[in-house]
Amino acid sequence: MLSTPYIDGKAIEVSPSAMADVLNPANQKPFAKIFMAQEQHMRAAIDAAHAAKTAWGNSPAALREKILHRAADELEAATSEMVDLLIGEGGSTFGKAHFEVPFAANMLRSIAGEARRVQGDVFPSDVSGLLSLAIRRPLGVVAGISPFNFPVVLSLKKVAFALATGNTFILKPSEETSLVGLKLAEIFEKAGLPPGVLNVVPGDGPRLARVLFDDPRVKLISFTGSTAVGRHIAVECAKKGKRVVLEMGGKSPLIVLKDADVDYAVDTACFGIFIHQGQICMAGSRIIVEAPIYETFLQRFATKAKTLQVGDPRDPHTVIGPLIRSSQCRMIERKIQEAVAAGARVLTGGTYEGNFYQPTVVADVTPNMAAFRDELFGPVAAVSRADNADHALELANNSSYGLSSAVLTNDLQLAMRFALELEAGMVHLNGPTVHDEPTVPFGGVKDSGSGREGGRWSVEEMTEVKWVTIQMGRRHYPF
Repeated sequence: MLSTPYIDGKAIEVSPSAMADVLNPANQKPFAKIFMAQEQHMRAAIDAAHAAKTAWGNSPAALREKILHRAADELEAATSEMVDLLIGEGGSTFGKAHFEVPFAANMLRSIAGEARRVQGDVFPSDVSGLLSLAIRRPLGVVAGISPFNFPVVLSLKKVAFALATGNTFILKPSEETSLVGLKLAEIFEKAGLPPGVLNVVPGDGPRLARVLFDDPRVKLISFTGSTAVGRHIAVECAKKGKRVVLEMGGKSPLIVLKDADVDYAVDTACFGIFIHQGQICMAGSRIIVEAPIYETFLQRFATKAKTLQVGDPRDPHTVIGPLIRSSQCRMIERKIQEAVAAGARVLTGGTYEGNFYQPTVVADVTPNMAAFRDELFGPVAAVSRADNADHALELANNSSYGLSSAVLTNDLQLAMRFALELEAGMVHLNGPTVHDEPTVPFGGVKDSGSGREGGRWSVEEMTEVKWVTIQMGRRHYPF
């Protein structure tokens, strides 16, 4: 297993004394060792990617497609090892890890087809005999900074679209799940990817990102993570005239209107906030319930939350595993205590041991509370009462975030109104806030980001449009 930066087709050699422990979030014991790169390693990765960009950018679409399909096969073959990394390094539960790996393999196969869909256009011209074209060309060197929560899917989404469109790539994985990122390098090497096309550089984010900001050869940075870090990246990229795609935080609302099936609403809410301990940007962390069914929903929701198994992430029955770090638990506890002091009720949960936070339902949450406004990134559902549908829409839009959203109702007119008026990049009717597919425009508005990932939207972000004209015959000039 790779444990040092992967640059120009090989892992760099370092002294064993330079290796640091990777801690298992479930027990805080050493899980493995890894070397965190320095600035010179990132510069070497940029050199390698730049040297490989012309050959890879001019490679046949069929080759890029074939390598991505092979990578999907290699990922499937490495399922058990990748699952072990997701659980031991990232704190994923057994079920979440076994979902993420096959989802990522299928995503790779879908993205492979994008290699053949880097399309341009032909325009009619006012000049006699002139053929006017728009073609798409790869940007060159692209970098991605991926998060810890779904490190296989969210790293591969950046890597695969870049490779499919003819770009070379530098992946800076999260410090918490760097082994997963290095395993992806190994998978692509086995798939036959040429040296330098993919480079993986784990290490301290701010230090390594500064190298990416300052080097003009890096044409685009794609980031998934917190809003605070995303804003900083946007500013630094703007200074250098560098493209940026940002998928940042969220405080996504699940709106339950009075005609909804309450039991289905409870199941949907539980999935949306408790999957991966709520450590998902599109988690349904704000649940807004219309008044006539509010108390009924609360009672059934809290009852189901109490049944969710918390503990060993390797146990297939566990739903709630560890949070990625203990500081997260302390922050969540503080925000819940503040909400209770302001009038909220904790119906279940609200306690933690080690990195394990109990599934928590907080009722009567209002917009003046941090639990309503702030992304907690934990298994905490903040439930608010809406007087009516208009009030529910007002509450849902009362947020600086705008990533995902969901509405449960059987009223078609209301459903479509919410779809049009919710201030979110994604709206799911009669489903959870947590949903993604490789062909859709994934992304948010407001403090949740800019740009889109997925399908033709990623193709557009990762390519440059070039206007080309071809004069057939002689052109007549006025002088």
